[in-house]
Amino acid sequence: MWIESTIAMRFLRQGRAQTLLILVGIAVGVAVIVFVTALIAGLQDNLIDRTLGTQAHVRVEAPREVNRIAGAPAGVLQLVLEDPRPQALRPIDNWLQVQDVLDRLPGVAAVSPLVSGPAFGRRGEAVQSVALVGVDLDRYLQVIPLDENMLEGRLEVGSGNAVIGRQLAEDLGLRLGGKLRLDAGDGREAVVNVAGIFELGVRELDARYVYLDLKEAQSLLALPGGVTVIDMTVDDLFGANQVAARVRGLTGLQAESWMESNAQLMNALTSQSMSTRMISVFVAISVALGIASVLAVSVAQRTREIGILRAMGTRRGQMLLVFLVQGAVLGLAGSALGALAGWGLVASFNNFGPGLFFIPVPAALVPAAMALATLAGMGAALTPAWRASRLDPVEAIRG
Repeated sequence: MWIESTIAMRFLRQGRAQTLLILVGIAVGVAVIVFVTALIAGLQDNLIDRTLGTQAHVRVEAPREVNRIAGAPAGVLQLVLEDPRPQALRPIDNWLQVQDVLDRLPGVAAVSPLVSGPAFGRRGEAVQSVALVGVDLDRYLQVIPLDENMLEGRLEVGSGNAVIGRQLAEDLGLRLGGKLRLDAGDGREAVVNVAGIFELGVRELDARYVYLDLKEAQSLLALPGGVTVIDMTVDDLFGANQVAARVRGLTGLQAESWMESNAQLMNALTSQSMSTRMISVFVAISVALGIASVLAVSVAQRTREIGILRAMGTRRGQMLLVFLVQGAVLGLAGSALGALAGWGLVASFNNFGPGLFFIPVPAALVPAAMALATLAGMGAALTPAWRASRLDPVEAIRG
């Protein structure tokens, strides 16, 4: 018993340098997985927040106008040369009934009708093309958090008040309390008081948007009682496509999700996610190869000890288990160090980085990275473990 214990202790003490190196390698690999995954997730969340800070999840509008061409009689070849129909500003028919339907639709968090159309903003000799946006403020704030983007003044529309973007205020030389003349054409004009100035962070919007009361905008745009758009937010952000499809089926209106209107952004997010998974896979493969190489060298160096243990009655299953456990312990210990290092990198970025965005660490990320490294360690140990368990005791002792 004493001899067996002595051989086992010698068996475990050998290869400390290799073990230390592979622990460092595993820790670096897991730290890379944790930091890169958290970084990409934080970047994606920031991009989505910035995108959806200025637009609805689903946008519902009247169907586009198309030409209707009578079909040719049977056997007659018809050649058609047509110009697309101009898209005039059109209200949504029966929008109150549509709003009620959307309010009751499962998965819909908020519904906001609005009227939007072009006009000119004038102050003295300065003239700018603007977009009038008439809103029901209580409903609109449930879709677009405009109140969180106010720079000056108060968010107040109606009673002759309007809210304009920072860039438009600079272009027209306006400040709080200033007067802005709005000209929507055909003699429809109004002079509004600048009650507040906002900044959405998108130059085009900050230079054009003028928020008014819904009724005042309807009057200026010659759409009494009508709305041109119904904005919606949904509970499941990435289920907006399904909600938009259901709205189209129920109402016959044109409904477009934020994913459809930002197709390039979605392609970029998909590419980022794929690159993150590829990095994780290749890092896991490198970790597995490192563990496998260390254990293979360990088996070659300990052939005599393995033979003695096998001659003393150690079964093949027990020898196999020794190396599997060693691979798992290497993976688990290295991944624990790596997870701590990855968390430290994330904390350093959040506290001392450029401050462009915050990196969250998903609750499941660290356990998943540790489980991946541990499984990689066990998988890498299979071949060396099988070789050690198949060694012939006599040949091993002679070798």
